[in-house]
Amino acid sequence: MINLDQIALSYKTAHASVDVLQGLNLSVTAGEHVAIIGPSGSGKTSLLLVLTGLEEPDSGAVSIDGVSLEGLDADARADIRRERVGIVFQSFHLIPSLTAEENVALPLDIAGMRGGRQRAVEMLNRVGLANRHSHYPSQLSGGEQQRVAIARALVHQPRLLVADEPTGNLDEHTGETIMQLLFDLESESDTTLVLVTHDTELAQRCDRTLRLQDGALHEANS
Repeated sequence: MINLDQIALSYKTAHASVDVLQGLNLSVTAGEHVAIIGPSGSGKTSLLLVLTGLEEPDSGAVSIDGVSLEGLDADARADIRRERVGIVFQSFHLIPSLTAEENVALPLDIAGMRGGRQRAVEMLNRVGLANRHSHYPSQLSGGEQQRVAIARALVHQPRLLVADEPTGNLDEHTGETIMQLLFDLESESDTTLVLVTHDTELAQRCDRTLRLQDGALHEANS
């Protein structure tokens, strides 16, 4: 499902170039659940940006579901995400001017798929927001906003789900509820899951845990 080969990524500042990823390799099989842990600033979010084609590495090869991202322009990479990838962000990234239903239907609307609103309603019902379809993000709690974000990430039935600290902005109880929901929904569709988290207990629920350190991935128990 995922193959990263010798990925290197650096960011240039006014005074220096900062290496973030250095010779990083990652292989994830279809249906596998992989957790990536590491301290703040270690490059976990940068890794996810590269993995999903939102950031181009300085060198190395990326493929998703057998499709190489090398040489693809931004529009082609966006097409792959729309067709095959769902992303859940820590800060939700909902559009304030759209209702919950409109936010969830957005990926399907952009793709020109028919029946998008009905599928959005069904997903909102499944995440426990049957009475929140017409509410705007500002009218929802943090946990409710994250439920909308999960519904949006899964509405197009992606083969790969990527979650970047999905409970980082939530209290402990709400975060546990959200993660249980995420695992339940994901397991129903047998989607491949890559999860970035600071929570070691959460990571233990995955099939494999990797630690990002010094720009490369290592088995967490090594």
